[in-house]
Amino acid sequence: MNFINLLKVAFHAIANNKFRSFLSMLGIIIGVAAVIIMMAIGQGSKESVRKNISQMGTNVIMIRPGADMRGGVRQDPSAMQTLKQEDYESIVREKKFITYVSPEVSSSGQAIYGANNTLTSIYGEGLEYFDIKQWVVEDGECFTEEDIKKSSKVCVVGKTIVDELFPNVADLIGKTIRFKSIPFRIVGVLKSKGYNNWGMDQDNVIIAPYTTVMKRILAQTYFSSINCSAITEEMTDDAIEELTTILRNNHKLKDDADDDFTIRSQQEMMETMSSTMDTITIILVVAAAFSLLVAGIGIMNIMLVSVTERTKEIGLRMSVGARGIDISNQFLIESIMISITGGILGIIVGWLGTYICAAFNLPTSIPLWSILVSFAVCTVIGVGFGYFPAQKAASMDPIEAIRYE
Repeated sequence: MNFINLLKVAFHAIANNKFRSFLSMLGIIIGVAAVIIMMAIGQGSKESVRKNISQMGTNVIMIRPGADMRGGVRQDPSAMQTLKQEDYESIVREKKFITYVSPEVSSSGQAIYGANNTLTSIYGEGLEYFDIKQWVVEDGECFTEEDIKKSSKVCVVGKTIVDELFPNVADLIGKTIRFKSIPFRIVGVLKSKGYNNWGMDQDNVIIAPYTTVMKRILAQTYFSSINCSAITEEMTDDAIEELTTILRNNHKLKDDADDDFTIRSQQEMMETMSSTMDTITIILVVAAAFSLLVAGIGIMNIMLVSVTERTKEIGLRMSVGARGIDISNQFLIESIMISITGGILGIIVGWLGTYICAAFNLPTSIPLWSILVSFAVCTVIGVGFGYFPAQKAASMDPIEAIRYE
């Protein structure tokens, strides 16, 4: 029996038992759709995390004070005073793999304007901070290098500050707000960035010259961190090595001494988050894949029932010359057709399911390989779980099959 005839026989057998065949496909449909949706959510979440991290800055490298041991007790890194103005100037002077550098100090407290107030954070930064973190001044202008030199009490504010303190003010450029009793004149308003994946409002921020925050608010001479930006993402490791050399020389550390600072890159953060999301995606996909296993068992069960019901038909086919391999192929093709049809429908349902997820603000992105893998898995299920029923049909004795009641 040629392949075309086997396809026709298999198609008629499935068509004669439409409802039973659909129930066999249902498990495949649900399993494939679940796998695709889980992969889409996992991939979409990973891309969303990457996008949010990239919004925090381009090729960012963060230098922070390192924890130190004093009297056998490890000190809090935030209390260490290892990052100084000299370090910042040395990096600016000697950098080769770095494009932008900005020292940073910060403080949290109430910002007040008239009868309105809001809890926020003020960041003392250099001018290049806006390039590092990709901040755009939408209204007004940024403070200047002269403001940094004079420790001027000027600032730029985020949209949340505008909404909380100036709900009915059309033009707030030149208005003065107070932070910890220190007046700051607003010279610019930042373009909104919204919330990130961790639920942090990126617009609830005040940015002022770092010299102003250090002298007038914190009364300190050291930085809480120094932010840098590598020339390219590929040069991040070279930039970290360069920064390490500059800081160790500045701090006069011996070769066997530990660093009194820590350097972390955005690339490390992105790799960590991507690894975490990959692990979560694998767990979700494995859980969804169990439904495919159950669906395969269902197909095997239905095919065994079909073999039993069609025993006399099998005997008649063998008696007129059908070989065992023809009978085996007939049932195997039926199994594969059920599995592949269910897989195609499952892909369609999964594709529609991602749109439903997107409607509920779940980030989704269907990778092409997930569709190809799902289709391949359906074929394997059809062959794997259809093989035993097909072999059972092929091994029947024609005479006993004809006599079967």
